[in-house]
Amino acid sequence: MTRRIAFVDLHAQHQPLRAALDRAIGEVVAGGQFILGPQVAAFEQRFAAYCGARHAIGVGNGMDALRLALMALDVRGGDEVILPANTYVATALAVSAVGAVPVLVDCDPRTYNLDPRGLERAVTPRTRVIMPVHLTGQAADMDAVMAVAERRGLHVIEDAAQAHGAAWRGRRCGSIGAVGCFSFYPSKNLGAFGDAGMAVTNDDALARRLAQLRNYGQSQKYEHVAAGLNSRLDSLQAAVLAVKLPHLDRWNEARVSRAARYRAALRGVGDLRLQEIAPGATSVYHLFVVETEHRDRLRRHLADAGIDTGVHYPVPIHLQPAYAAGYRMGQFPHTEALARRSLSLPMFPELRDDQVDAVAAAIRRFFDPAAPSAARTPDLATEGARPR
Repeated sequence: MTRRIAFVDLHAQHQPLRAALDRAIGEVVAGGQFILGPQVAAFEQRFAAYCGARHAIGVGNGMDALRLALMALDVRGGDEVILPANTYVATALAVSAVGAVPVLVDCDPRTYNLDPRGLERAVTPRTRVIMPVHLTGQAADMDAVMAVAERRGLHVIEDAAQAHGAAWRGRRCGSIGAVGCFSFYPSKNLGAFGDAGMAVTNDDALARRLAQLRNYGQSQKYEHVAAGLNSRLDSLQAAVLAVKLPHLDRWNEARVSRAARYRAALRGVGDLRLQEIAPGATSVYHLFVVETEHRDRLRRHLADAGIDTGVHYPVPIHLQPAYAAGYRMGQFPHTEALARRSLSLPMFPELRDDQVDAVAAAIRRFFDPAAPSAARTPDLATEGARPR
């Protein structure tokens, strides 16, 4: 029996770094500064530089980064925040957490990101923020988002939880809006050993505000200038992330290479549709998504072949019990179609070419049982093996 092909394999990534990770964790233990220690400040500086931003503020997780960004911009009860219907529920939950109202906009059926054509129509006198999501690792159309924001006097908070290293027209995701928010959940392109997050900004005043709000609203010890949160990046997590950050671009290039191989092998197979990459955008392929009307049967077929897959997200936000009031089935047809049709294939930097070929061959056999088991060799020169 062949070995199972994992959806994500964190062991394969961590094993070569084991000595460096052990050493970094040992330094934190020896130093004894576990909260906002020197490792946090050092990683904040490095991650800000990586994103092309002036400041980075480490926080407890990606949802807290979004929530703190909204708080720093004084978004409060009754305000509206526009976000894509096609995203993880944490994007909406961050809005709800400050008492504001999430206003959903359908996604572009080709890129899966917020459809700019619906953005302007969603703006009302109560709108304060647009929150685009760089979903699956592809940069959203930031030209369109920023144009609406500037025309209507709105702030932009980027949800870059899946887009570490992706770019829009040469600018790294997270560095374009007022604040960019990242998650370092372990399975992300840059993952910690637990929950962790980051808010990046080019605004000095916002950076100070974010730093206060993450630490009980404190300007100095026992002086609280705002009603903040306890949401601080642990020194242990910062140390782990600092070890991994220098490898991020190489890991992203590997993801792009695997995606190119999938694309070449799956072109024209059955009713499969593949996510399109918009002009001006790069993707770091946090996920590699295919669409088919036979999603559930294909998933069972791949599981029987020893191949793990994922589904993102089977129940859209507007059909979740927490947000169903005020929405109806059919209101966001492209998002609902993706919820029904999309399947995420194995994707991680250490995924081998023969494993990609095995996944593609199993998919071809599903649509054509007579298809050969061996995968076609893709022409990576024409598919593009590196981020642009």
